[in-house]
Amino acid sequence: MPDRRPPVLVLLCAVAAVALALVHADQLRSRASAALGRGMPAREAELARGFVLGQDERIDPGTVEDFRRAGLSHLLAVSGQNVALLVLLAMPVLAALGMPLRTRLVWLLGLIAVYVPLAGAGPSILRAGVMGTLAVLATLAGRRASRFYALAVAAIVTLSIDPGIAADVGWQLSFAAVLGILLLAAPLRASIAASIGVRGPVLRGLAEGAAMTVAATLATAPLIAFHFGELSTTTLVANLLALPAVAPAMWLGMLAAAAGQLPGFPVEVFNCLDAPLLAYIAQVASWCGQPSWAYLHVRLGIASLLGSYSVLGGAAIGVPWLLRRRRIAILRRASAQATPRCNAFAMRWMEKTLHHRWRGRVWIAAGAGVAAVVLVWSAQGSGWDAAGPVVGLRVEVLDVGQGDAILLQPAGAPPVLVDGGPPGDELASKLRAAGVGRLGVAVVTHEQSDHAGGIEDLLGRFPIARLAYARLSRRLRGEAEAAQAAPLRIVEGARLRSGPLRIAVLWPPRELLSAPLAGADPNTQALVLLARWHDFSMLLTADAEAESVPLDPGPVDVLKVAHHGSEDAGLGALLDRIAPKLAVISVGEDNSYGHPTPATLATLAAHGVRTLRTDQDGSVVLDVRRGTIQVRDGG
Repeated sequence: MPDRRPPVLVLLCAVAAVALALVHADQLRSRASAALGRGMPAREAELARGFVLGQDERIDPGTVEDFRRAGLSHLLAVSGQNVALLVLLAMPVLAALGMPLRTRLVWLLGLIAVYVPLAGAGPSILRAGVMGTLAVLATLAGRRASRFYALAVAAIVTLSIDPGIAADVGWQLSFAAVLGILLLAAPLRASIAASIGVRGPVLRGLAEGAAMTVAATLATAPLIAFHFGELSTTTLVANLLALPAVAPAMWLGMLAAAAGQLPGFPVEVFNCLDAPLLAYIAQVASWCGQPSWAYLHVRLGIASLLGSYSVLGGAAIGVPWLLRRRRIAILRRASAQATPRCNAFAMRWMEKTLHHRWRGRVWIAAGAGVAAVVLVWSAQGSGWDAAGPVVGLRVEVLDVGQGDAILLQPAGAPPVLVDGGPPGDELASKLRAAGVGRLGVAVVTHEQSDHAGGIEDLLGRFPIARLAYARLSRRLRGEAEAAQAAPLRIVEGARLRSGPLRIAVLWPPRELLSAPLAGADPNTQALVLLARWHDFSMLLTADAEAESVPLDPGPVDVLKVAHHGSEDAGLGALLDRIAPKLAVISVGEDNSYGHPTPATLATLAAHGVRTLRTDQDGSVVLDVRRGTIQVRDGG
């Protein structure tokens, strides 16, 4: 009997190549990013980087908004689709190189192991990497891979690495989409094929893609409405229109990224073919995302969410059961004239087989339902502190002494931290006490120790997905990259988003940052942010006093007073324009600067603005729900 194991030399070569690639992952990613920009218009180049590498930070905000409203945001976040397309691309390429099947499978494992960190190692790509690895290992072992088993193992592995990831909306959506495809795609594909009379491999492929699109959309829609309070009305149309171009665009981008590792390789050949496909997908996003009716505001509570998934679970069980009964009836009619003994045997075998399949789907759907309850409950409880779970939006102006640290927690979405206060103030402990195990974004408004010191302490010790800044030293950027916190430069006009929380950058403009900082007051170049959650708004001014920075965001609910309440000749005019109901001053007790100054307090009092200050009131907590703001303090 021939040895089915791949040669030892092949295994050693694959392991050595993967280890070498992982050691130089940053260089590989940099070369891939550069290659995807050669010979393509700027918009298409950034889309290619988003599609293949998950680098979406430089994509034009208008384009990102079109993709979001059209329900195509998943294309900008690397996921299971990328791993599947990588496998489909690599298998024929490796076969063309003359490799036997088992050698190809070994190299596929290596490609997956390299691609996951290359693409950012986010929740969805981690899940896909684990599932792809298990499928390849099962094939190597000569066994049929169970996709449900692979999905369960992927959940266990990612939760073992980071238990707090269960509260990450991207992680939940990724697993919901795959589970929906596994449970719903087959009956949907059969229904589509029967309805339009599919013939030929091209039409069968389109029917398969359409069924997967519909299944993933149905499975994720309740979660999207629950977390974000919004639903795209055009997502099915947009995904079906984009479907024929997505796989070729991904493949061409992957080929360009791989070829870009070879000095002098003309990657423009791939990019010139890829650019029209990416332009078409962007146009679909524009067509389907720009109409005013493309997005609906739909808010689901926990009961409605569970009810929605109960209906989907019933469909996942009931539709196959009906199809099973129909197939058995057809077989009975077709075999009515067969030999009675053969007929009875065939019917018993068919009924037993179909019953086992249906019963398996029942157990899987039931297990998925229990898992959904547990995960949603954990997501709701991801912001537990003394006040209970975050329900709407919780804003905490943390008492960090003479400094700023503002934590924004939208329910079910990654928390955002704006500044971290001075170093050595145990910021990580305060975040964990607030129920936060990881940050979606940490913002450094400007690199002074009373704002950036605490965040620098977190790097490498506390999970941070992205570090946003306007101006940052090369040293701190390097520390962020080493800690796997992706640096993201933001300027006036940029936007950050976490669930229904939107953060607009009001200052500084790009042209102000083009000049060296030497000699300039860093406070005048600090990031000024406007946070919005539904009808609630809060102006975060960092150290940018109104007398130096022109601001007119319109009325807001809450003002974080600039520069710890230092004297500000422009404060009165700003209060006239924004008319806040509450002002919060983040300031250290008995500080040597005399903050907050009597003049600032007098101006706030003259405008009738209720004022809280962390030196007297401790951490200030705002629990925001639709139409209400509950204010608590630690004093």
